[in-house]
Amino acid sequence: PEIRMFGWERIQHALLAGGHRVSRRRVARLMRQAGLRGRVVRVYRGKAGVHRWFSRQPNQVGRTQATRPNQIWVGDVTYLAVGGRWWYLVVVLDQCSRRVLAWRLAATRDSCVTRAVLDAALRRRRPDAGLIFHTDRGSEFQGMRLRTRLTRSAVRQSMTRGGAPGENAHMESFFHSLKADVIHGRAFQSVAELRGQLRRYVQYYNYQRLHSALGYQSPVDYERRAA
Repeated sequence: PEIRMFGWERIQHALLAGGHRVSRRRVARLMRQAGLRGRVVRVYRGKAGVHRWFSRQPNQVGRTQATRPNQIWVGDVTYLAVGGRWWYLVVVLDQCSRRVLAWRLAATRDSCVTRAVLDAALRRRRPDAGLIFHTDRGSEFQGMRLRTRLTRSAVRQSMTRGGAPGENAHMESFFHSLKADVIHGRAFQSVAELRGQLRRYVQYYNYQRLHSALGYQSPVDYERRAA
């Protein structure tokens, strides 16, 4: 491994193995003086009550496939780079038709943004009571404002199990297609440029892109035939 990834302890052992006698305090002091530190991984530490909260938000979808639009919606967030920093794309998708119902590109990742996207989808579709909204366990889907909106709209919340991204496969598939089609290999210099590209892609995805799972129809055509 590269030495730049080492902390003071591993550097000391590397020096000792090379025949250099040096104390760990000296290594740590020299690293501080040089402004150096080893790479670290943020360790997840469980919070009191988290498992109890998740036990009340089970996966209500499992392997179930929606048989009609507005039966199961799925949502997720992904990272997109613009000018050297990350922006967050929030999307809500109809699981049955694969249609993108609402999306937003934001500088922050929180429940206010996901609530706004969910609000837009609910206003446009006006689903009957009993709709399931399925996401992963990201903190942006746990906020009180979002959960209150779901309750007031008679929408049942569903979440994946921890460490099981495959349980939100429809969203994973959409993000894979988006990045393969328009993101990878391109460098966006402005948020306006990226947002414009996303707007064009969603239009294309909903109205023109043919899906094998839909009998090679676009999401909009599939919904029209299912109506």
